[in-house]
Amino acid sequence: MKKVIFSIFIMICLIICGYEILSESKTIMESVNFSFNIWVNNVFPSLFPFFVLSEILMNYGFIELIGELFKPLFEKLFKINGNAAFVFIMSLISGCPSNAKYTKELYLQNKLSSQEATKILMFSHFSNPLFILGTIALTFLNDKKLGLIIMFSHYFSNIIIGLLFRNYNASKISHDKFSLKKAIIQMHYKRINNNKRFGAIITNSLINSINTLLLILGVITTFLIITTIIDNNFHLSLLSKSLISGFLEMTQGLKHISLLDLPNKFKSVLITMIISFGGLSVHTQVLSIISDTEIKYKPFLISRIIHSILSGIICYILILSY
Repeated sequence: MKKVIFSIFIMICLIICGYEILSESKTIMESVNFSFNIWVNNVFPSLFPFFVLSEILMNYGFIELIGELFKPLFEKLFKINGNAAFVFIMSLISGCPSNAKYTKELYLQNKLSSQEATKILMFSHFSNPLFILGTIALTFLNDKKLGLIIMFSHYFSNIIIGLLFRNYNASKISHDKFSLKKAIIQMHYKRINNNKRFGAIITNSLINSINTLLLILGVITTFLIITTIIDNNFHLSLLSKSLISGFLEMTQGLKHISLLDLPNKFKSVLITMIISFGGLSVHTQVLSIISDTEIKYKPFLISRIIHSILSGIICYILILSY
């Protein structure tokens, strides 16, 4: 009976959304245009080059090189396969939800088990550094130093999560010593044993990257439409609107927070917590990417909640001495 009621509830929500799209077509179209502009101006330029580059690097042994070089560090600190270092480093540079894409690729190549993939997904959620230092620091807050505090709080709390969950799905420790020679040899063998032509590698990289980015565009647009429908039907305060928007779609929420009549230090804490949680839009993107694998989503969700709280506390402490 509960399932029937839930099905009816879903149908009612969809009908309401359809009515809102037809009756408020102007505001809905503005939201669609806004989501497309976000994708064109921020998401695509920041993620596309790294998506293509990462797939090429995977085919030419970069995972083997990084995995061997960082194996002692990652095994000792996080008790995880050294190959997870590739996900961590590439996500650190390119931002979310690229960590889900890189994790899935390594899982499909049997470089990571489902348990290891689930674990690295927990502490590799990074917001793009250019987005933090550019859009957030300069456009929203007009303070570069606050951008640095937000970035440090966001990144450092991720490392703390990795340490807190180091015994969760712990990998078998090899105790191998660092060997640059072995790392280079493994990279070399991967390259020469790769049967794919360079043209085929480039083509596949472009297709896979564009498909993932189109998925991201669709999710962003959907959540912005939902946010617009909520705004049209509920007369919320700017603070409530900012928090709800941030919970649903991060970018629009951050924009609303920047308009609040609050000191920048409080805005910085809220912004840090929102980018650390990611918003349901990012969570849906991650869930969509890993949906056809055995990688678990629930640990990612739990770690994002912890990440949001930890990063907010760290940001607040740092700002007190700012």
